[in-house]
Amino acid sequence: MDQTGRSISRRELFVGTGALAAAAGVLALPGGPAAASEGRFPLPTTRELNVLITGDAGTGEAGQWAVARAAKQIHDRENISLAIGLGDNIYENGPESGDDDEFASKFENPNAGIDVPWLMVLGNHDCSGIIPGSGGWPRRGDHEVEYHSRSRRWYMPSRYYSVPLPAADPVVEFFGIDTTPLTSYVMQTDPYYTYDGPFIREQRAWLDRSLAASKATWKIVFAHHPLRNNGKHGNAGEYDGIPIGNYISGIHAKKLYEEIVCGRANFILSGHDHTSQILDTAAEYKGTQQIVCGAAAKTGGGDSKITNKYFWQDFSSLGFMVMKIRDTEVVLDAYTVDPASSSPTLAHTQTTRR
Repeated sequence: MDQTGRSISRRELFVGTGALAAAAGVLALPGGPAAASEGRFPLPTTRELNVLITGDAGTGEAGQWAVARAAKQIHDRENISLAIGLGDNIYENGPESGDDDEFASKFENPNAGIDVPWLMVLGNHDCSGIIPGSGGWPRRGDHEVEYHSRSRRWYMPSRYYSVPLPAADPVVEFFGIDTTPLTSYVMQTDPYYTYDGPFIREQRAWLDRSLAASKATWKIVFAHHPLRNNGKHGNAGEYDGIPIGNYISGIHAKKLYEEIVCGRANFILSGHDHTSQILDTAAEYKGTQQIVCGAAAKTGGGDSKITNKYFWQDFSSLGFMVMKIRDTEVVLDAYTVDPASSSPTLAHTQTTRR
């Protein structure tokens, strides 16, 4: 902010420092039910769900549009009833307000026609200030929570939340969490969002309780940052080859996953790396399988740090996935996308049975 208290735009030469006030008008508490928005696309009520998965999409540029057009073709063919966005929803620094026009240019317009609820979580680029992608301004993410009440498709009632489907007798329950305060490229200066601060303690306790209480056949945790990853960012605890520090290494994200999620959730869905990976982690992580799906606008350029067993992976193509959830199995279809023609190609199918 400047000396008058006026918010300075990201589009101006300088971006102010300091914490934003919590967004006004947010109608849901952490983990609580979403406020109904008039005309909101409804959550599915059947026990058979086809779920679109995208990550790192929010550029508003040609790559995002190509993937969205390709996903629209699969949406029409496969009867997609739900979508998941794995963070970095608004590049490069996140929205400036709950009605920022970038919500239209980087989410609504590209995804028009994929008219289903989009379960969204925050990424490092959604919560940044002076340094794009630093994740050092967590309160900026409150604008994306605020946008939940303004959009028919954007579903983010809180920074972390769960969605059981169908609600009464769920075949699946999704648990969206915010990993950015644990993995920022700079030290958190807002006491509420430090790695051991109130937000992280509250989210951890909520996730622990919620996973333990869930009666769903399948439990799926989704967040921006992965536990395991063969792309250039590497594994949690040593992100980008840095094994020390409370933030950039991702050591506390690793602890959250290993201590709370592994052995309880069937899948972890993550983005962050601009690649597509179906990893073979279940044996090592008490039955929990890691999926990385972050190529919905940018590619990894072929860079990799392969340290994990895998079923399939692609480090150089745009892409998305579709998860077909049934009582007895989950089928994951991985698609690559030709950027020139916006054509989807089914590159791999992986089936997990109970």
